[in-house]
Amino acid sequence: MTDESIDGEAIAERRHLVSLAFRMLGTIAEAEDAVQETYVRWYRLSDQERASIDSPRAWLTRAASRVCLDLLGSARARRESYIGEWLPEPVPVTAFGAPHEPASSDARDPLDRVSLDESVSTALLTVLESMTPAERVVFVLHEVVAVPFREIAEVVGRTDAACRQLAASARRRVRSAAARRVSREEHDRVVWAFAAAAQSGRLDELIAVLDPEVVLRSDGGGRVSAARRPVIGADRVARFLLGIGQKRPEVQLHPLQTPDGLGFAMWLDARIVGVVTLEVGATSVREVRLVLNPEKLSLWN
Repeated sequence: MTDESIDGEAIAERRHLVSLAFRMLGTIAEAEDAVQETYVRWYRLSDQERASIDSPRAWLTRAASRVCLDLLGSARARRESYIGEWLPEPVPVTAFGAPHEPASSDARDPLDRVSLDESVSTALLTVLESMTPAERVVFVLHEVVAVPFREIAEVVGRTDAACRQLAASARRRVRSAAARRVSREEHDRVVWAFAAAAQSGRLDELIAVLDPEVVLRSDGGGRVSAARRPVIGADRVARFLLGIGQKRPEVQLHPLQTPDGLGFAMWLDARIVGVVTLEVGATSVREVRLVLNPEKLSLWN
């Protein structure tokens, strides 16, 4: 294989790498930075070293994962100084195109593995934020990309057994959160009821479709106006949402499918200025997430 064909094969993996890094880091900008650094490491290899690599995809996946592991520590520190609430970046359902088939898999029920749609949902990415950097990297590599533990151990500098423990711990957190969610059909039914109540402008109707302990989080990143702290409780959240509609009637809300299920795009002057995703219980909305930071809307415009 020529140097040009080897490099071409490596460059063709860019979308896969951005997809991988996004799941590990939670924003497209950070994922792009990680992928850029990964390719810097690739081109630092000699021609002979690159020619000796049997699978550029596997090499790049491991290298990108190591970069993300390094970045996760500093990312956590940056989020502690973030202005207001920090939320993972919402992405369109078509953000990363058709996924590749996993390279390999352990012998267990494929239904036990996180679906690729779910793995870029705000709900799951929020759970991943609560994990240690090593847990998150192990979880994404094994549960989403299906990399064997022996290869993951090389990435995180742990033993196979330690990586299995990290994966089990991460899986328990994800399952605990998933147990609270309803089917996609039920989610969308409740969200349509929420939309109708919000459009009615009636406080009592909106309160009726909100969980009594509902939480609203809005992420403006200090770039645009947003609530600096969570809004908690059905009455407060309902008043907050109706207040937005009254103060900014020029903003139009349009339904759209997101990796979290039915959500909404906020349109102003032919641009999306916000994305709304929701977490739903059996009969009501439990969490409302508003991402307004324009730096986290790059894929929507």
